[in-house]
Formats: sequence, structure tokens, C-alpha cells
Amino acid sequence: MRHIVGGLLNVEPQEKLKVFLLALAFFFVIIGYTVASDLKDAIFLNTVGRDWIPMAKISSMLVLVPAIFLYSIIVDRVRRYQLLTIYVIFYGLMSLVIAYFIGHETIGIVNTVTSPYRLFGWISYYFFEGYSPFVVGVFWAFANSVNSPDSAKRNYGLMVSGSKLGGILSAGGSWALFSWCAQKNSFAYDVFAHQIVLVVSALAILVVPFVIYALIKKVPAQYLHGYEASYQVEKKREDAHKAKTGIFEGFIMLFRYPYVMGIFCMVYFYEIIATVLSYLKLGVAEKYINMSAKSAFLFKVALIAHVVGLFIAFIGTRALLAALGTRICLLLIPLLSGTLLFYAMVNGDAQAILFAVIALKAVNYAFSHPVRESLYIPTVKDIKFKSKSWIDAFGSKFAKSSGSTANMVMSWAGPDLFLAVHSFFFAFIVALWFLTAFLLGRRFETAVNKNEVIGA
Repeated sequence: MRHIVGGLLNVEPQEKLKVFLLALAFFFVIIGYTVASDLKDAIFLNTVGRDWIPMAKISSMLVLVPAIFLYSIIVDRVRRYQLLTIYVIFYGLMSLVIAYFIGHETIGIVNTVTSPYRLFGWISYYFFEGYSPFVVGVFWAFANSVNSPDSAKRNYGLMVSGSKLGGILSAGGSWALFSWCAQKNSFAYDVFAHQIVLVVSALAILVVPFVIYALIKKVPAQYLHGYEASYQVEKKREDAHKAKTGIFEGFIMLFRYPYVMGIFCMVYFYEIIATVLSYLKLGVAEKYINMSAKSAFLFKVALIAHVVGLFIAFIGTRALLAALGTRICLLLIPLLSGTLLFYAMVNGDAQAILFAVIALKAVNYAFSHPVRESLYIPTVKDIKFKSKSWIDAFGSKFAKSSGSTANMVMSWAGPDLFLAVHSFFFAFIVALWFLTAFLLGRRFETAVNKNEVIGA
């Protein structure tokens, strides 16, 4: 066991501090993300109502577009670590504000009347929807800019393991608190529990700037270059005063470079499937009577996903990347997802759907996410940050909008055609997903082998 664990923790001496601090920062980021991801659904269910969730996902795509434009302006004016710091502080402080309004008599969840006119439900939902692209996404963009393809293979599994520990702590603590409040069956306890969970998560992500500052100060600059060819291209552009580009540059690169569109498609196919399954999951959550019971259920699902994800990230991700390489691992993503969907459709009951939701989420964040993020390494800064923001924000929300539209269309088919319609839909998406993974992996290997910078 000592030999196995020692091999898993074997990190190049000059990279140990960098990997540790990145894992620590990701630990705190995911504490906040875990709460934001499920709390937005819990608040929305109890203020606006489940029937409006598809509309919330569709409209969030449009609401986040101005935020992407603002982000594109900020990218050209600050350094990479400063960009991450700005967004982490913003989301930490705004989470504290939302925590306060949760307990407001008319605005917050104290008002138990569900209505599409409850603005607090919509605003909080849009805010938390931005957490993934503007906090988690910016963290990954920063990590990709300071790691090479080889170091990503060696260390991204360990970095994700740190995040899974944060997710376990966050989801486990929230589940325990909400389960206790559900037994009390007191509305005052429900309100207090949701406020305290959000406050703790906000304080956790406000630790991230201190960790990133320590990383910049303590790790030698030569170990923060990342992909050397990309670093040299960016340095020449800065010397020639060509580093600043327009706010539409990231969006334009989606269509200029098939490689970037391929990354977009990898995100799109996962999100559209996850949205369809998530809607079915919320149908199970609505069976619980009070708000704490609903939240306890959602965080229990998240806790199991993080525990499974920790095992995958620590044991599987690094070993598979080292043994098979990025190209083969990309192909495993749609294959694993397709297998889980096949299981869910064959069984067709609530337990099978929950199992598929948990396993798909675990595989995505522990394996698919680090593999997919490593694709940004051999690209220029505009792709790493600007195109990535469009993919993570607009692209991800576009996929969720597509999934929500699919939910509405498939609901018209009725229970008799549930299995047939969903099976055909999932098979079609997985087939396109596999083709994209094949072409993308081949292009990635060509770029790395030729020391090429995509977007240069």
C-alpha cells in the first residue's frame, strides 16, 4: 500500500509546492461551487417553482452574455492570477449578500408562496449559474496557463483529488445540517440552515486569493510558464503591444479554429445530457415535504458523487492519463457516459436515474473535466481565457437550454414513450460525442508532438 500510494503521490520535486497550492485553492473553490450548484435549485424550487426551471436555464444563457463581454475586457487589463482573484472576491462577497436576503420576510424563502414573479429566485439562480464559468472556469484557465501537457498528465488527478475533498466536506456538512433541520420540521431552522451553509461557503472561497498569492510569490517563475511554446508566443505579442484583443475575439475563435469548436462540443454534449437527467432528479426531490429535506436530498446526491469522484481522481485519472494518453482518455468519456445512460434507460426507475446522475457527475468532474481542460494547454491566451469563457458560460448555458427544450418536448410524448424517446435522444448525442472526441484527440496529439501553438 505504501508503494502504491507513494507512486500516486510522486510529484516532480520542483512542482510539489505548485501542485499543493493549486490543489488547496481548488479545495476551497469547490466548497463554494458545491453549495452554489445545489442551493440555486433549492432556492428556485421554493420561490419560483420546478415548472420554471427549464425557462431559467434557457434565459440564463442570454443573461450571462453581458457578463462575458465584461470578462473579455478585464482579461486584457489584468494578470492571470489577478483575474482569478477579482472573480473569487466578487462571488464571495455577493454570496454573503444573498445569504442575508434568504432570511428576508418578503424577498427570501421566508415567503413560502411560489410564483414566477419572485425576482429573488431568478436573480440568485442567474448568479449561481455564473459560478461555474467565472470561478471554476477561471481557476482552470489559470491552472492551464501554468502547467505543461506532461505536468497536467502527472498532476491534474492530484489537483482534482483536492477539490473532491472540498466537495465531500461541503456536501457532507450541508447534508448533515439539512437532515437535522428536516427532523426538527421548523421553518425557522430551514432558513437559518440555508443562510449558514452559504455564509461558510462564501468565507471558504475568500481564502483562495491568499493561496494564489502564495503560489505567485513562492513558486519560481520558470515553473509558471506552462506550455513553453505558448508562453513564448504570448511574450512576443506583449513585446509587440499586440496582447490586447477585442471583446468578441474569444467568440470569433470558436468558429475560426475547429479545435476550439471541438472543445465546445465536448462541453455541449455533456451538459445537454446532464440537464435532461438533472430535471428527472429534481422530480424525485420534489417528493420531500419541507425545504431542508429537499436540500438534504440534493446534497446527499452531491456527497456521494464527490466520494466516488475522489476515488476516480486519485486512483484512475492519473493512471489512465499516464498509461493511455489524452487521446484515448477523450474517447473513454463518451463511452463511459453512454454506458451509464444505457443502464438508466434499461432499468427506467428512479433509483437507476439517480445512480446515473451520481456516476455521470463523478466521472465528469473527476475524469472528464481534467482531461478536457488539458486540451487548452497548447493554445494562446485568448483561447485559454476568452474562448473558454464563451464555452463555459454561453456554450454551457446553450447546452442547458437545449436540454431544457428537449425536456419540454419529450414530456409531451407521455409516459408510454418515455423510454423510446429518451433512448433515441441519448444514443444520438453519444454518437456525435464520440466522433468529436476522436477528431479532437488526434488534433491535440499533433499539436503537442510538433510543439505547435493553436491560435498563434
